[in-house]
This record gives sequence, C-alpha cells and structure tokens, in this order.
Amino acid sequence: MTVPDPRQASDAVDVLLIGGGGREHAIARAIRRSPRLGRLHVTHPSNPGLSEIGQPVGVPVSRSEIYRLRQYCDQHRVGLVVIGPEDPLAEGYTDELAADNRLVFGPTQAGARIESDKAWCKQLLRTASIPTAEGRTFDSYEAAVAYLESREHPHVIKATGLAAGKGVLVPESLDEAAGFVHACLIDGRFGDAGSRVLIEEKLEGPEVSVLALVDGRSIYVLETAQDHKRLLDGDRGPNTGGMGAFSPSARIDEATMAVVERDILVPTVDALKRDGIPYRGVLYAGLMLTPAGPKVLEFNCRFGDPECQAILARLESDLLEAILATANGMLADHEVVFSPEPSCCLVLATEGYPTAPRTGDVITGIEEASAVEGVHVIHAGTKTDEQGRTVTAGGRVLNVVARAPTAAGARDRAYQAAAKIAFPGMQLRQDIGSQASASV
Repeated sequence: MTVPDPRQASDAVDVLLIGGGGREHAIARAIRRSPRLGRLHVTHPSNPGLSEIGQPVGVPVSRSEIYRLRQYCDQHRVGLVVIGPEDPLAEGYTDELAADNRLVFGPTQAGARIESDKAWCKQLLRTASIPTAEGRTFDSYEAAVAYLESREHPHVIKATGLAAGKGVLVPESLDEAAGFVHACLIDGRFGDAGSRVLIEEKLEGPEVSVLALVDGRSIYVLETAQDHKRLLDGDRGPNTGGMGAFSPSARIDEATMAVVERDILVPTVDALKRDGIPYRGVLYAGLMLTPAGPKVLEFNCRFGDPECQAILARLESDLLEAILATANGMLADHEVVFSPEPSCCLVLATEGYPTAPRTGDVITGIEEASAVEGVHVIHAGTKTDEQGRTVTAGGRVLNVVARAPTAAGARDRAYQAAAKIAFPGMQLRQDIGSQASASV
C-alpha cells in the first residue's frame, strides 16, 4: 500500500492526533479547516468535541504498547502524527512513531527534557548563558530545608518532573516551603516527578508566554498570550493547569520580543543542536519581564493549555500546513497569519479542582453559549454518559473562547457565553483578561 507523502504539497495527509484535552480539541478544530486534511484519527474519542471531528483509533494508547499505535499508523496510511500533551512527548512517542513516510510534530524524548526535567533544563540554560533565575536542585529533604533556612530572599520551589502544572509553590513562609519539600521528597505527592526539587530565586515582574514553532533550525514566533495560573480572582489560591488566557499580551512590545528572540529562543535552539537534539515542534517559553530584562521561568515542549485555545482562535492561515512545515524542516519558507482581533479564553472548572475534582455532573447550556457571536466552546474534561448527556469528566471541564475587534469585546463575549453554561460547583474566575481590557 502506497502512503501519500506528507512532504509533497499536492498530497492530502491523514493525521493522527494524540491527546484528549482542550488543547487537542482546539488543534483538531483548526486542522479540520485545512484543504490538505485527508482523514483525522483521534486517540481520545471520549472527548465529545474530538469524537465529532475525528475517527477513533480503537487501539491502546500507552508507551508499553506503542507498537500497536505504530501498526495502526502503518495500516491507516497516517502521514503525520501530532502530539498534543507533554507526557507522550516525554515518553518518547515521537522517536517511536516517526518513519520515512511519516512525520511527527513534537520533539523527541531528548528534546522533551526541556520540560520533563527542570534540573536538566536549568543546566542547559546556564551552559548557554540564557537569562534565568538562580537555583539549586535537591533530592535530600534535610539539605533542601537547610538551604531554604540559609536564604534571605524569597524563593520558588518546583518539582523537577511533570506534575500537570501543580508542582510549583511560591511559599509565604519557611514552614510552608518546608512542608512542600516534605510533600515532594518524603510523601511522594507527585511520584517520580517530585523525587527532586528545584529551589530558585523568586523573580519579580510581569509574566508572559511566548510560543514559537521550531523546525530544528528556523524559529517562527507565534502571537503572544498571557495565562492565569491561580485558581481564584486576583491571582490567589493554589496553582492550576491554567484558569484562562488572552491574546495578545500588551506586556511585551516589539523591542522586548526582539530581545527574547535574540537572547532566549535562538540560543536555546542552538544549545539543543549542540547537544545533538534537532528540536521540532512547539517551544513554549514562560518568561518573567524583570527590571534586568526577560528571564526564563520555564520551558514547555508543547502548546500551552489554555494559551493554545486563545492563540488558535486568532489563526487565519492553515494550521496543518504550518505543522507540516515545522515537522519537515521547511519553516523558513512558510508564513503564519493571525487576525489582529484579540481573543479571550475562560476555563470552567469543576468543584474540588485542582486537588479533588468532582466528576459526573450534567452540563447544560453549551449550545446556547456557542451561539453567542464570536464564541466557540472547547471540550476539555467532558464525556457523554449512557443517557447521551454531556457530563464533567475532569478538573478543567470547558473552555469558552471568544474573539472580537477589541480585548474588552472579546472578554465581554466570553463571559456572556459562559453565563449560559451551568453544572454543580462550577468554578470560573471573573478577572480573566481584565488587564488586556483595561489597556483598550
């Protein structure tokens, strides 16, 4: 059986999308618009949004049985694999699924260490003289606490592995800091992800997210976004995977972006190449705009969630073509076009999120929300129950995404639509995008 060559611009491409959250639903919606798309295969059809768009793969999706997914790709002529979440990237799915006639969008396991191993990433940044916070890594509780006791300035504590956005603490006291270290190193709250902790100086300044497509050599910086990690209004409460985002961010101007490209993105890609890592996929830089200039808080090896939803809401050009150019090392010849209209993405979370999310509650009002002008609703943690009802199935349940001529208009549309959705215990921050709206 001849597989269409995804490198040939005239061929339709069958795509496998790995992942089942809001980010992946947003990617699927954008890919579906491409005239190059043949058939879209999805690994998580339990997500109602994905089941409406793609064909379920019907085989186990696990690292221990990756050969099953590889066989599926071979049998169904899949020419491109798009990997959404960080876990399969860190587990080496790219290495296993790439083939002579199949491209993969997402870095190799070695490249994914930039997110999956914060200690390794910190060393990469130091070696390349990339501006970042000073920090030290510990696997001993006693040594970590002794270091905390010796520090006069505020600090941030991070589990070094993947902890779904929850393995970070900005402590307000030494007791709180020691308790978090104990939870990581002694109690095993985050499993292997928390077997080491990184203790960093606390940087001061506004945060901003900069995402770029990287094809191993070339870098294409996407539109900026700004997310809200804390659960409650006013950036209070526990850290989450993200409670909302808006795009663009007014915090970063052209001059600052030029510094970010020159001093952070380019040297990072160069450092990866020197280590023999041809990075292809999304490089996400979480930055602090300090008085001394932009500094790296973290790197992610994939689209942020919910930043992806806010950014893709503004995308005017063909996402599939951009992904193919990235995976094929042809990004220098490609242009990505965005609408000047701002966007706002609200996250609707379930009761108990982020520690103990409640599931199984019936959701109403999705169709009414989707009918609001400029709005679409993304399924993140939902499923269809035996009665055919849409119910909660995760901590972050839905994303309400709006676009409008102004930031204030996008925010108003998003909240107008979100007000039509209901489920027991729904959590929704009321200040997403308020900074962007105030600047309009």
